[in-house]
Amino acid sequence: MWKDFKNFAFKGNAFDLAVGVVMGGAFGAIVTSVVNDIIMPIISVLTGGVSFVNKFAPLNSAVTATTYADAVKQGATLGYGSLIQAIISFLAIAAFLFVLVRISNSMKRAEPPAPPPPASTTDTLLAEIRDGLKGRK
Repeated sequence: MWKDFKNFAFKGNAFDLAVGVVMGGAFGAIVTSVVNDIIMPIISVLTGGVSFVNKFAPLNSAVTATTYADAVKQGATLGYGSLIQAIISFLAIAAFLFVLVRISNSMKRAEPPAPPPPASTTDTLLAEIRDGLKGRK
């Protein structure tokens, strides 16, 4: 049973997928930090100081808070600011992966096909006999 499990778990595709998932999780943390700590402050400056973290729409008149965290405590709200940040994170990941795939594809240059091996003397002789027999018909 151990041998079967080892063959399954450490076979190329399963192990590569596991490594990819772990690296993807780590990469997600990096992108989240870049979006929250670099991109969103720049967007906030460009939009006149708007903080997307605290963007929400109250669903009832009892919500009087000015921050999203306080609004959630007071009642039902739609927090669309975090959705905007998630969309920006997705676009950042998509752009990075696009560039990465593009670079990878440019590195994979199509190798020219190998030239056919030279014909042996036997092959050449047989081809001449074949061509000679075709000419007799």
